[in-house]
Amino acid sequence: MEKVPEKLYNRWDIHQRCQHWLLMVSFTLLAITGLLIKFAYTGWAQFVAKIFVNFEVLYSVHLFGAAVMSISALYHLTYLLIKALKGQLRGSMLPGLKDLQDIIKNVKYLSGKAPTGPKFAKYSYKEKVDYLAEYWGTPVMILSGLMLLFPGIAADVFPRWVVACAHFVHQGEGLLAILVIFTWHLYVVHFSPDFFPMNRVWLTGKVSREVMEHEYPLELARLEKEEVKGNAKQTSQE
Repeated sequence: MEKVPEKLYNRWDIHQRCQHWLLMVSFTLLAITGLLIKFAYTGWAQFVAKIFVNFEVLYSVHLFGAAVMSISALYHLTYLLIKALKGQLRGSMLPGLKDLQDIIKNVKYLSGKAPTGPKFAKYSYKEKVDYLAEYWGTPVMILSGLMLLFPGIAADVFPRWVVACAHFVHQGEGLLAILVIFTWHLYVVHFSPDFFPMNRVWLTGKVSREVMEHEYPLELARLEKEEVKGNAKQTSQE
């Protein structure tokens, strides 16, 4: 008996996947080179930095990563604006009251005080935390990085204490971003039991019905409702 192919649902379009690739590559470059620059006085950093030949190359790679991340952020903002103008922006990544209710319900469920966990729409509070952490940190890193790159211009625009703080803000936010990505993001998106060993949406843009039922039941219900309406409309036209 021929096996029926599993139904897949579109979750990320090609633009979202391209944005993720740009962000992933740029963040990886920035994390590696940034750590080597910050800890340049240590033996391990000096040893690893040899793969970049010299400091000038290392610094150039860091600037290249920063440029790619800036392009990724601009790409994302343009994408959101176009989607909003077309009325196609669904599943807000901004937190709301339901997210707070979902957190409380999930805590009760995990502690055995509720029979079931929360039901999520297109994005869960876990993904929203991940998203907001990234897009809060990106403008901070870009602005502080520009101050470090052009200190003379920054001193003409901002008070001296702001420019002086840019160095500590850039390093602190960079370390925080690395911790968030390598703990929260990797676990929630890839290493949790629901997705291990990897969530393939960043490669294919699609998820299975099983994932939709377990992770995004409210979004699945909405999609199926729209599908029924679409089929009914098509039938009436015929």
